[in-house]
Amino acid sequence: MTFDEIKELIQVVKDSGVAELEVQRGENRVWIKRAAGLTQEVVVPAASAAPAVFGPAAPFAPAPGPHAAPAPAPAAGGQPIDVTSDPSLELVKSPIVGTFYDASAPAAPPFVKIGDTIQPGQILCVIESMKLMNEIEAEVSGVIVAKLVDNAKPVEYGQALFAVRPS
Repeated sequence: MTFDEIKELIQVVKDSGVAELEVQRGENRVWIKRAAGLTQEVVVPAASAAPAVFGPAAPFAPAPGPHAAPAPAPAAGGQPIDVTSDPSLELVKSPIVGTFYDASAPAAPPFVKIGDTIQPGQILCVIESMKLMNEIEAEVSGVIVAKLVDNAKPVEYGQALFAVRPS
């Protein structure tokens, strides 16, 4: 099962309001469960070949959109900036659902800080998803003007992580 297929299943769960969805293909099994407005995904090795199972539907309030506008973030000088009103800023967005980490280890310094100059390919953060650490790299060169997510917090697909002023 590909990552795009899993993203598509997550979107089906969000759009349909289904509480749980379990799909098995070959050795892979994906279980997606909505809980308190969040969508979770778990992949476990298959023990037996069972067809797709759909759980009972339960009414849930719709989850906030993953593309919700980020709140004003502090800039390098400490003054808040509105990253949505400055068209010159590039937003680095999460390509996956997971947990945001700004450093490689709890005691390690962050990969980048506000005011740092970055280059394409430079690691900005790590997102843990399904026990895998995914390095998020810069796609543009510029200066980090805002960090939009706190360390060790969950992030959604498409959520803004950093604001960069391209150079």
